Amino acid sequence: MNRTMGHDVIPGEKHFRWQGGEVTRMEGFTDAIFAFAVTLLVVSLEVPKTYSELMTAMKGFAAFAICFALLAQVWVYQYLFSRRYGLHTSYTMFLNFALVFVVLFYVYPLKFIFSLIIGQMFNASYVTRGGEEIIQASQVPALMVIYSLGFSAVFLVFALEYFYAYRKREALNLNEYEILRTRHALWDHVFMAVLGVTVAALARLLPVRMAGSSGFLYFLIGVYHTITGTIFGNQQRSALERLQAKDDHVTNV
Repeated sequence: MNRTMGHDVIPGEKHFRWQGGEVTRMEGFTDAIFAFAVTLLVVSLEVPKTYSELMTAMKGFAAFAICFALLAQVWVYQYLFSRRYGLHTSYTMFLNFALVFVVLFYVYPLKFIFSLIIGQMFNASYVTRGGEEIIQASQVPALMVIYSLGFSAVFLVFALEYFYAYRKREALNLNEYEILRTRHALWDHVFMAVLGVTVAALARLLPVRMAGSSGFLYFLIGVYHTITGTIFGNQQRSALERLQAKDDHVTNV
Protein backbone atom coordinates (compact mmCIF):
# COMPACT_ATOMS: atom_id res chain seq x y z
CA MET A 1 0.00 0.00 0.00
CA ASN A 2 1.27 3.44 -0.95
CA ARG A 3 1.33 5.69 2.11
CA THR A 4 3.02 8.69 0.56
CA MET A 5 1.87 11.70 2.55
CA GLY A 6 2.42 15.38 3.17
CA HIS A 7 4.37 17.37 0.59
CA ASP A 8 5.44 14.28 -1.36
CA VAL A 9 2.00 13.55 -2.81
CA ILE A 10 0.98 14.55 -6.31
CA PRO A 11 -1.31 17.65 -6.17
CA GLY A 12 -4.07 16.01 -8.25
CA GLU A 13 -7.57 17.40 -7.77
CA LYS A 14 -8.22 20.70 -6.12
CA HIS A 15 -8.31 20.12 -2.33
CA PHE A 16 -7.73 16.34 -2.74
CA ARG A 17 -4.13 15.18 -2.46
CA TRP A 18 -3.35 12.39 -4.90
CA GLN A 19 -1.32 9.58 -3.39
CA GLY A 20 -0.88 7.56 -6.56
CA GLY A 21 2.55 7.86 -8.14
CA GLU A 22 3.74 6.52 -11.47
CA VAL A 23 1.49 4.34 -13.60
CA THR A 24 1.78 0.75 -12.39
CA ARG A 25 1.76 -2.40 -14.50
CA MET A 26 -1.76 -3.13 -13.25
CA GLU A 27 -2.97 0.30 -14.36
CA GLY A 28 -1.30 -0.21 -17.74
CA PHE A 29 -3.03 -3.58 -18.07
CA THR A 30 -6.36 -1.99 -17.17
CA ASP A 31 -5.88 0.73 -19.78
CA ALA A 32 -5.15 -1.92 -22.41
CA ILE A 33 -8.35 -3.78 -21.53
CA PHE A 34 -10.41 -0.61 -21.80
CA ALA A 35 -8.80 0.13 -25.17
CA PHE A 36 -9.71 -3.39 -26.32
CA ALA A 37 -13.27 -2.93 -25.06
CA VAL A 38 -13.57 0.26 -27.13
CA THR A 39 -12.49 -1.64 -30.25
CA LEU A 40 -15.41 -4.00 -29.65
CA LEU A 41 -17.73 -0.99 -29.92
CA VAL A 42 -16.56 0.16 -33.34
CA VAL A 43 -19.33 0.88 -35.80
CA SER A 44 -17.79 -1.34 -38.48
CA LEU A 45 -14.72 -3.54 -38.60
CA GLU A 46 -14.10 -2.62 -42.24
CA VAL A 47 -13.67 0.73 -43.95
CA PRO A 48 -16.81 1.42 -46.06
CA LYS A 49 -16.16 0.87 -49.76
CA THR A 50 -19.30 2.55 -51.08
CA TYR A 51 -21.41 5.53 -50.12
CA SER A 52 -24.31 3.29 -49.06
CA GLU A 53 -21.97 1.32 -46.80
CA LEU A 54 -20.74 4.60 -45.31
CA MET A 55 -24.31 5.73 -44.60
CA THR A 56 -25.09 2.35 -43.02
CA ALA A 57 -22.04 2.71 -40.78
CA MET A 58 -22.97 6.27 -39.85
CA LYS A 59 -26.35 5.08 -38.57
CA GLY A 60 -24.47 3.31 -35.79
CA PHE A 61 -22.44 6.37 -34.80
CA ALA A 62 -24.91 7.68 -32.18
CA ALA A 63 -25.01 4.33 -30.37
CA PHE A 64 -21.21 4.11 -30.55
CA ALA A 65 -20.86 7.63 -29.09
CA ILE A 66 -23.13 6.80 -26.14
CA CYS A 67 -21.36 3.52 -25.41
CA PHE A 68 -17.94 5.17 -25.74
CA ALA A 69 -18.98 7.90 -23.29
CA LEU A 70 -20.18 5.32 -20.75
CA LEU A 71 -16.97 3.30 -21.00
CA ALA A 72 -14.92 6.48 -20.73
CA GLN A 73 -16.82 7.37 -17.56
CA VAL A 74 -16.00 3.97 -16.06
CA TRP A 75 -12.33 4.44 -16.98
CA VAL A 76 -12.28 7.90 -15.34
CA TYR A 77 -13.77 6.47 -12.14
CA GLN A 78 -11.05 3.83 -11.98
CA TYR A 79 -8.36 6.39 -12.83
CA LEU A 80 -9.52 8.71 -10.03
CA PHE A 81 -9.53 5.90 -7.50
CA SER A 82 -5.98 4.86 -8.44
CA ARG A 83 -4.68 8.44 -8.35
CA ARG A 84 -6.48 9.43 -5.15
CA TYR A 85 -5.35 6.59 -2.92
CA GLY A 86 -2.44 4.82 -4.60
CA LEU A 87 -3.56 1.52 -3.05
CA HIS A 88 -1.67 -1.46 -4.47
CA THR A 89 -2.67 -4.46 -2.37
CA SER A 90 -3.76 -7.96 -3.30
CA TYR A 91 -7.36 -6.95 -2.56
CA THR A 92 -7.34 -3.89 -4.84
CA MET A 93 -5.63 -6.01 -7.50
CA PHE A 94 -8.46 -8.56 -7.23
CA LEU A 95 -11.06 -5.80 -7.55
CA ASN A 96 -9.23 -4.38 -10.56
CA PHE A 97 -9.29 -7.76 -12.28
CA ALA A 98 -12.98 -8.09 -11.41
CA LEU A 99 -13.67 -4.69 -12.98
CA VAL A 100 -11.96 -5.42 -16.30
CA PHE A 101 -13.68 -8.82 -16.43
CA VAL A 102 -17.08 -7.21 -15.97
CA VAL A 103 -16.28 -4.46 -18.49
CA LEU A 104 -15.44 -7.05 -21.16
CA PHE A 105 -18.70 -8.86 -20.39
CA TYR A 106 -20.69 -5.62 -20.26
CA VAL A 107 -19.53 -4.20 -23.60
CA TYR A 108 -21.70 -6.49 -25.76
CA PRO A 109 -25.08 -5.93 -24.05
CA LEU A 110 -24.13 -2.24 -23.82
CA LYS A 111 -23.61 -2.00 -27.58
CA PHE A 112 -26.64 -4.13 -28.40
CA ILE A 113 -29.14 -2.25 -26.25
CA PHE A 114 -28.12 1.22 -27.42
CA SER A 115 -27.93 0.14 -31.05
CA LEU A 116 -31.45 -1.18 -30.63
CA ILE A 117 -32.75 1.99 -28.95
CA ILE A 118 -31.13 4.36 -31.46
CA GLY A 119 -32.20 2.19 -34.38
CA GLN A 120 -35.84 2.22 -33.27
CA MET A 121 -35.76 5.95 -32.57
CA PHE A 122 -34.66 6.87 -36.10
CA ASN A 123 -36.25 4.02 -38.01
CA ALA A 124 -39.68 2.78 -37.00
CA SER A 125 -39.17 -0.34 -39.15
CA TYR A 126 -35.94 -1.25 -37.37
CA VAL A 127 -37.15 -4.70 -36.28
CA THR A 128 -35.26 -7.12 -38.51
CA ARG A 129 -31.71 -7.51 -39.79
CA GLY A 130 -30.84 -9.89 -42.58
CA GLY A 131 -34.39 -11.23 -42.47
CA GLU A 132 -34.03 -12.20 -38.80
CA GLU A 133 -35.95 -10.46 -36.04
CA ILE A 134 -33.54 -8.40 -33.91
CA ILE A 135 -35.37 -9.07 -30.66
CA GLN A 136 -38.71 -10.55 -29.72
CA ALA A 137 -40.96 -9.04 -27.08
CA SER A 138 -40.49 -12.11 -24.88
CA GLN A 139 -36.71 -11.53 -24.89
CA VAL A 140 -36.83 -7.93 -23.63
CA PRO A 141 -36.96 -8.85 -19.90
CA ALA A 142 -33.84 -11.02 -20.23
CA LEU A 143 -32.03 -8.23 -22.13
CA MET A 144 -32.85 -5.71 -19.41
CA VAL A 145 -31.67 -8.14 -16.72
CA ILE A 146 -28.35 -8.79 -18.51
CA TYR A 147 -27.68 -5.09 -19.10
CA SER A 148 -28.74 -4.00 -15.60
CA LEU A 149 -26.78 -6.68 -13.76
CA GLY A 150 -23.69 -5.77 -15.79
CA PHE A 151 -24.28 -2.11 -14.86
CA SER A 152 -24.72 -3.08 -11.21
CA ALA A 153 -21.59 -5.25 -11.18
CA VAL A 154 -19.40 -2.40 -12.46
CA PHE A 155 -20.52 -0.04 -9.71
CA LEU A 156 -20.42 -2.76 -7.06
CA VAL A 157 -16.69 -3.08 -7.74
CA PHE A 158 -16.26 0.68 -7.37
CA ALA A 159 -18.28 0.62 -4.13
CA LEU A 160 -16.02 -2.11 -2.73
CA GLU A 161 -12.92 -0.13 -3.74
CA TYR A 162 -14.11 3.04 -2.02
CA PHE A 163 -15.27 1.14 1.05
CA TYR A 164 -11.77 -0.30 1.29
CA ALA A 165 -10.20 3.15 0.94
CA TYR A 166 -12.58 4.52 3.58
CA ARG A 167 -11.51 1.78 6.00
CA LYS A 168 -7.87 2.72 5.30
CA ARG A 169 -8.49 6.44 5.80
CA GLU A 170 -6.17 6.71 8.81
CA ALA A 171 -3.34 4.81 7.16
CA LEU A 172 -3.79 7.02 4.08
CA ASN A 173 -3.74 10.12 6.30
CA LEU A 174 -6.91 11.49 4.70
CA ASN A 175 -8.09 14.81 6.04
CA GLU A 176 -11.71 15.66 6.84
CA TYR A 177 -12.49 16.89 3.33
CA GLU A 178 -10.91 13.84 1.66
CA ILE A 179 -12.86 11.52 3.95
CA LEU A 180 -16.11 13.24 2.97
CA ARG A 181 -15.23 12.96 -0.72
CA THR A 182 -14.47 9.27 -0.22
CA ARG A 183 -17.77 8.71 1.59
CA HIS A 184 -19.62 10.64 -1.11
CA ALA A 185 -18.11 8.48 -3.87
CA LEU A 186 -18.90 5.33 -1.87
CA TRP A 187 -22.59 6.26 -1.57
CA ASP A 188 -22.74 7.20 -5.26
CA HIS A 189 -21.47 3.80 -6.34
CA VAL A 190 -23.68 1.92 -3.87
CA PHE A 191 -26.71 3.76 -5.24
CA MET A 192 -25.80 2.89 -8.82
CA ALA A 193 -25.27 -0.78 -7.95
CA VAL A 194 -28.62 -0.97 -6.14
CA LEU A 195 -30.35 0.84 -8.99
CA GLY A 196 -29.09 -1.72 -11.51
CA VAL A 197 -30.41 -4.61 -9.39
CA THR A 198 -33.74 -2.79 -8.96
CA VAL A 199 -34.15 -2.32 -12.71
CA ALA A 200 -33.31 -5.98 -13.32
CA ALA A 201 -35.87 -7.10 -10.73
CA LEU A 202 -38.53 -4.78 -12.10
CA ALA A 203 -37.94 -6.04 -15.65
CA ARG A 204 -38.72 -9.54 -14.40
CA LEU A 205 -41.73 -8.54 -12.31
CA LEU A 206 -43.48 -6.34 -14.89
CA PRO A 207 -45.61 -7.82 -17.67
CA VAL A 208 -43.49 -8.70 -20.70
CA ARG A 209 -44.87 -5.85 -22.80
CA MET A 210 -43.82 -3.34 -20.10
CA ALA A 211 -40.42 -4.82 -19.22
CA GLY A 212 -38.52 -2.28 -21.31
CA SER A 213 -40.06 0.60 -19.34
CA SER A 214 -38.08 -0.53 -16.28
CA GLY A 215 -35.14 1.28 -17.88
CA PHE A 216 -36.79 4.64 -17.16
CA LEU A 217 -35.63 4.17 -13.57
CA TYR A 218 -32.15 5.15 -14.77
CA PHE A 219 -33.42 8.73 -15.02
CA LEU A 220 -33.32 8.70 -11.20
CA ILE A 221 -29.55 9.04 -11.49
CA GLY A 222 -29.88 12.74 -12.23
CA VAL A 223 -32.28 13.25 -9.32
CA TYR A 224 -29.99 11.36 -6.96
CA HIS A 225 -26.87 13.33 -7.93
CA THR A 226 -28.75 16.62 -7.53
CA ILE A 227 -29.83 15.75 -3.98
CA THR A 228 -26.61 14.16 -2.73
CA GLY A 229 -24.49 16.73 -4.54
CA THR A 230 -26.20 19.44 -2.52
CA ILE A 231 -25.94 17.57 0.79
CA PHE A 232 -22.34 16.42 0.45
CA GLY A 233 -21.36 19.68 -1.23
CA ASN A 234 -22.42 21.66 1.84
CA GLN A 235 -20.56 19.27 4.13
CA GLN A 236 -17.42 19.44 2.01
CA ARG A 237 -17.44 23.24 1.90
CA SER A 238 -17.76 23.32 5.67
CA ALA A 239 -14.87 20.89 6.00
CA LEU A 240 -12.70 23.04 3.73
CA GLU A 241 -13.48 26.10 5.81
CA ARG A 242 -12.45 24.29 8.99
CA LEU A 243 -9.24 23.04 7.37
CA GLN A 244 -8.45 26.54 6.12
CA ALA A 245 -9.09 27.99 9.55
CA LYS A 246 -6.78 25.39 11.08
CA ASP A 247 -4.04 26.16 8.54
CA ASP A 248 -4.40 29.90 9.20
CA HIS A 249 -4.12 29.30 12.93
CA VAL A 250 -0.95 27.23 12.52
CA THR A 251 0.54 29.87 10.21
CA ASN A 252 -0.22 32.66 12.69
CA VAL A 253 1.28 30.71 15.55
